[in-house]
Amino acid sequence: MRRREIIAAAGGVALSAVAGCLGAAGLDEHEAAPAGVDPSVRESTGYERTNVEELVVRETVGAAGVSEEIVVTNYLTEHEKSVSFGPLGSVRAAAFVVLTSPQISIAGRGFNPIAEMSTGELVDLLGAEFEGINEVEHVSDGEVTILEQETVESIFEGEAEVEGMTVDVNIHITESVQTTNDHLTTVGVYPTQIRGSEEENIRSLMGAVVEEPN
Repeated sequence: MRRREIIAAAGGVALSAVAGCLGAAGLDEHEAAPAGVDPSVRESTGYERTNVEELVVRETVGAAGVSEEIVVTNYLTEHEKSVSFGPLGSVRAAAFVVLTSPQISIAGRGFNPIAEMSTGELVDLLGAEFEGINEVEHVSDGEVTILEQETVESIFEGEAEVEGMTVDVNIHITESVQTTNDHLTTVGVYPTQIRGSEEENIRSLMGAVVEEPN
């Protein structure tokens, strides 16, 4: 699993895009707040919150011989679920994550490119290697409501290695919505063979996102 590297790359994209502006404005530290899922919905869908991870991206910028470090802190709240894999028994093969990345604004202009990314761009950035997934293809688009905001939800299909087996998986990813101070996006992944139950579970989790991990 390479989620740390993937999400750090996302933060790096945002940071690289704005580092010069931030340095010039004297804005050298930006931190998001972690988000999560309503515990009652988490329990009813069978998911367990397994980690809240702080993902710090640092970049040094400079001009005229003077340099300073710009720091952007993102948060990844991870949820997992065990599913039955026949002879393999119960395997943690379903996951739902919530990524928050700070809103960065100078003179009323937003500078976090995650806010403008389509689901296709986000899955390229975040999802193509999530849990070692490859051969990712777009399937469909729809809409979901997260934090009372309608946003695009796209479904992709791919292949992943689970306990040494190649398994077809579905990936759900949403375009960014705004929290009080951050940008937020969600990613859900599960084996295609359990789509009948997990598709609705993932959408329930998306609809139950809250601004604090409980």
